[in-house]
Amino acid sequence: MIILALAAAAFSLAQTAIVPGMGHLARALNTDLANVSWVLTANLVSAAIFTPVIGRLGDMFGKRLLLITSLGAFAAGSVLAALSGNIWLLVAARVIQGIGGGIFPLCFGIISDSFPADRRPGALGLISAIAGIGAGGGLLVGGLLIDRASWEWIFWAGAIMAGIAAAGAIRLPESGIRTPGRIDVPGALLLALGLTAPLIAFTKTATWGWGDARTLGLIAAGLVVLVLFGLFERKAAEPLVDMKVLARPTVLVTNITTLLVGMGMFAAFVLIPQIAQTPESSGYGFGMNATGAGLLLLPACLMMLVAGPLSGKLTNRFGAKVPLASGVLIAAVGLGALAMEHGSQGVVIALSMVVFAGIGLSMAAMPNIIVGSVPPEMTGQSTGVNALIRSVGSSLGSQIVATLLAASATIALPMPTDSAFTQAFWLGAGAALVAAIAAALIPRDKSTQAAGGRAPAQVAVQAPSSESVASDTRSR
Repeated sequence: MIILALAAAAFSLAQTAIVPGMGHLARALNTDLANVSWVLTANLVSAAIFTPVIGRLGDMFGKRLLLITSLGAFAAGSVLAALSGNIWLLVAARVIQGIGGGIFPLCFGIISDSFPADRRPGALGLISAIAGIGAGGGLLVGGLLIDRASWEWIFWAGAIMAGIAAAGAIRLPESGIRTPGRIDVPGALLLALGLTAPLIAFTKTATWGWGDARTLGLIAAGLVVLVLFGLFERKAAEPLVDMKVLARPTVLVTNITTLLVGMGMFAAFVLIPQIAQTPESSGYGFGMNATGAGLLLLPACLMMLVAGPLSGKLTNRFGAKVPLASGVLIAAVGLGALAMEHGSQGVVIALSMVVFAGIGLSMAAMPNIIVGSVPPEMTGQSTGVNALIRSVGSSLGSQIVATLLAASATIALPMPTDSAFTQAFWLGAGAALVAAIAAALIPRDKSTQAAGGRAPAQVAVQAPSSESVASDTRSR
């Protein structure tokens, strides 16, 4: 558990740790913020592509092997990033780091294969909580390293964590549950094209605008390619993603809920640090630096650490739907309260703890539902797709919020207005409320066992030979 938690933390912290240092990077590498924005975009797109691909490869060739590979690639990308002397080498390094996106589905798969049934929900919940904690904790770590050391140490820290986790992963047991087959290269290429186009559009909306022809064109093109990907995968003999399993009502509705939770989650991650760093002259900001903004989120992130294992206990007792639906409902209440009152640091800290406790409960429940609704040999690809959908929701939510705030600023008043923050919090609350309704509608998968259970395996690692069968019969 320690090894898997360290692996998950290394990747999740790296996703947002660079955010406080964007301006510093532009000055240090002699470039502008438009180019620096590709440091975030390249990592987002890369991780989105590699998350389901690595999950599927883990199902095929062994999750421990792919975990070591993903950690090694992430560590190599981190070292290259720390040594980068220009912005485009740094962007390339962030693409390599994105291979680490497969860490989460691999961790889920290893837990699913190796942990006892009664401990599995809590372990899955903890790893899910780390995914959320890392998003907020990365802001704090990044701010501290920028203020106290240098931007290079953001990447050196990630490389050290990933190296330690990779060394520990060598000693992990290898699961015997595999799905032999060939790599679906055409499917992987279609998925990459279908994801890249809309994700780039999402990250450029603040510059282009939502109604720009480039934005609409990329989104439309991506959706067309993703439809073609789905049609191709349904007919493929050995698909990258089994569309029939994803179409199961339990899995489908859970993934829809995940998309909405991702939108609401990142609304909070974007809004609270921005309020903290807005000058006090605005009438609503706290005038804090990057480190202070991260510290403001720290109690809320710790609440997620508590909520994750708690969600596992609730799953064991009542089923995963209960913590999922109640969690997003709690988050919706907290976001709505923040919409009405966010004028003091104490209120923001208290209400953000409510929001993140709810998000922690729900995020921890989602992989439990997915793992309990698919065959054991498909946990990697299924949880990989779920993690991908959460990432897309986070990207979409953060860009909608950023656009809303930017639209309220004027030349005379270049800062977002307080009413824009209020509207953005209400928007996040609405997404969480719809997610709660969707969670309540998730049907129980008849193929699963009790809460926290597993679907029966359908594919063996390999077909036994006649000699092995005879030998086994004699030994019995």
